Amino acid sequence: MSPSKSRVRKAVLPVAGLGTRVLPAAKTTPKNMLNVFDRPILAHIVEEARAAGIEHFIFIVGRGQGSVEDYFDHAYEIETILKAKGKDEVLELVTADLGRPGEMSFVRQMAPLGLGHAVYCARDLIGDEPFAVMLPDMLMMSDTPALGQAIAAHDKTGGNVVIVEPTPEGETHKYGIVALDGREGRLNRMTGMVEKPPLGTEPSNLFISGRYVLTPDIFPLLADQQTGAGGEIQLTDAMVRLMKTRDFHALEYEGATYDCGDAVGLLRANVAYALKHARHGAAARAAIEGLL
Repeated sequence: MSPSKSRVRKAVLPVAGLGTRVLPAAKTTPKNMLNVFDRPILAHIVEEARAAGIEHFIFIVGRGQGSVEDYFDHAYEIETILKAKGKDEVLELVTADLGRPGEMSFVRQMAPLGLGHAVYCARDLIGDEPFAVMLPDMLMMSDTPALGQAIAAHDKTGGNVVIVEPTPEGETHKYGIVALDGREGRLNRMTGMVEKPPLGTEPSNLFISGRYVLTPDIFPLLADQQTGAGGEIQLTDAMVRLMKTRDFHALEYEGATYDCGDAVGLLRANVAYALKHARHGAAARAAIEGLL
């Protein structure tokens, strides 16, 4: 397939999940609004996407998640007080993540029917162009944004791209694992995907880790996709069907991933982002070392 002529401008962020792995923290605060050091998880995700050239964010939200939309809007009372008190530095931090005009859309997912269903909810806003999917509980720290790496691979191949990375030893049965048509370099053509294969049956040790670039051909398949694992409409099931007629490539990305949907993963992310913080990194290191 020749390279796509359409630039990847839009990203779907499915944020409607219940966050069961981080309860009770996510009981009243959407899991993607939990903090990683000094900002919500979702703010870090948006920062990565903007650095990768994304112009339109489509948040798939659920009931009771108004704080997601509110975070990217003005908080006039706070901003007015900060301005009146001359706290310009804090004001700049508070307004740094504001949505730009027309940049963000919010779509209600009426029932938790799975990732495939969440992506399908964005179909009219995506239209007929390639788009990104970013799992917002997976923070990916790298010099070149993870999504930017995936978009560059899409520009090269013209097809669908998923970011993958090696699973921890003995844990392939916990992830969606890809099968490859050979393995040479970091970008390889895919021949299949297996969701949580039994140990010893996995086609590789590479799991899909939270960033996708997909072509709009996926939407007709999601429209009639039957429920799969967990009784949900699985995005991977539709991707396997699409793979029969469209190219898929797996990109082993360069960077570190933190699963913030897990309590320990969220802790690891907090430590990693604190240590890397331009202003507070040294103090954070001293504080962490003081606990050891």
